[in-house]
Amino acid sequence: MSRRRAIGNCDHALVIVEHALLPVKAGQEAEFEAAFGQAREIIAGAAGFRSLTLSRCIERPGSYLLLVEWERLEDHTEGFRGSERFERWRALLHHFYAPTPMVEHFEPVERA
Repeated sequence: MSRRRAIGNCDHALVIVEHALLPVKAGQEAEFEAAFGQAREIIAGAAGFRSLTLSRCIERPGSYLLLVEWERLEDHTEGFRGSERFERWRALLHHFYAPTPMVEHFEPVERA
C-alpha cells in the first residue's frame, strides 16, 4: 500500500528522511570517502531504501551530512539496523567518527 500526502500543490509518496551529521576524525576524510563508496552498496540493498546523499561541509571539511530516504521508519530502525548489512556498514564506517553521530528521522511537511 502506497502512503501519499498532498504537500504544497502536489501529491507525493511519503518517505522518511534519515539525517545524520557525521564527524570524521581529522586527516581521515579521504579514507572515509573511499570506505563510504563500499558502504553505499550495502545500504542500497536494504529493504525500504530509496536513495541517499552524502555531502561534505565547506566550512568544516571533516563534517559530513548523510541524508537517506526510506519508505518507512521501521525499514531503517528495525530492518537495516537489525541486519547483517548494518554490521558490515558499521565495520566499514564507525571507526571514522568522533564523537558518535546523531541520527534523526524526518517526514515531509512542505516540498516545492
